[in-house]
Amino acid sequence: MRAIYADDGDGDREAQRVAEPGLHPEADSVADAASLTLDVDGEVFALRPDGRGGTDYTWLSGPNPGYGFGMSPTADLSLDEHRENIRAFLAMVDRTTGFIEDD
Repeated sequence: MRAIYADDGDGDREAQRVAEPGLHPEADSVADAASLTLDVDGEVFALRPDGRGGTDYTWLSGPNPGYGFGMSPTADLSLDEHRENIRAFLAMVDRTTGFIEDD
């Protein structure tokens, strides 16, 4: 997921988080030393810093190798907050195809 900022003109920004599904560019090396593996409701994800203050989440137990999403900023998120992000992603996935479908 990524943050989208709405500015009402007074300089005050409010963040919304929006999913960005896709294949990780290095899907073959997803579970490296910098990644964390997290089980969420029976689904396994690798979490890895994206180098820009965010996290790449790769769905290791999903039907499509390398598929997942990215979110930013995530520097101070707890494991429970990462789990919430993953649950939100899974809620959008079409269980037949394993992808987020366009409306």
